[in-house]
Amino acid sequence: MCTLHRPMTARIGIHGAAGRMGQRLVALGTADPQLQVAAALEAAGQPRLGDDAGHVAGIDAIGVPLTAELEAEVDGVIDFSIPEPAINMVRICSERRIPVVVATTGFNQAQQQEIISAAERTAVLQAPNMSLAVNLTMKLSEIAAGALKEHSGGVDVEILERHHRGKEDSPSGTALKFGEIIAAVMGQTDHRHGREGRIGVRPQTEIGYHAIRVGDNPGEHTIVFGLLGETIELCVDATNRDAYALGALAAVKFIQGKPPGMYSMSDVLGF
Repeated sequence: MCTLHRPMTARIGIHGAAGRMGQRLVALGTADPQLQVAAALEAAGQPRLGDDAGHVAGIDAIGVPLTAELEAEVDGVIDFSIPEPAINMVRICSERRIPVVVATTGFNQAQQQEIISAAERTAVLQAPNMSLAVNLTMKLSEIAAGALKEHSGGVDVEILERHHRGKEDSPSGTALKFGEIIAAVMGQTDHRHGREGRIGVRPQTEIGYHAIRVGDNPGEHTIVFGLLGETIELCVDATNRDAYALGALAAVKFIQGKPPGMYSMSDVLGF
């Protein structure tokens, strides 16, 4: 008699579980039959430590308290916090050889090097944006850059992004990643953040970034390729934070069983 193969349930830890993204990860991870939220982690001073992570996330109790230490056995960790505690979590995952998804942005050069070093001991999936749609748009931007790089009239590239008023880094890590991808193909060497005053004629060597912070906007990015007589715009908008949470959950599934190394959302999408 044939039996259906059922995927094993992966036990995951969520670091930053009381934050806006962390709460959605707890709720959506609990609803996913392929996942079990086994640890919900927060900073030592978080006022809701000890509360059930389900209640913190606005769902029924899941029997997992909010804790400051990773004590449960987990098969992977998703970090959606801020740089310093994120690096501490990466260190723990490296020491214990736990696969980790790094969704936090805003790392300095030394912190980024620590993440790269951790990938020598465990699987590390890092992306400035966990949205599947955003990562697909990054691929489309790369294709557009390749098609336009030899355009005889020249191409101007501008990147506009909107986020909520509480976002601390600017431009967003996602906007910077778009610029990095395009510059690697087209060769721009100057990255200008906003403009003011008489700065002269726009050089072909630059990519312009413009950051807007308004209300509770979860994220919009527009990549503008300006040609003489025509314009191409690639736009990707999030209507709520679930797009990022679902992408992170897809990422933690992907790195199960993967050897040590650096991975990205391109790997998840099969690019």
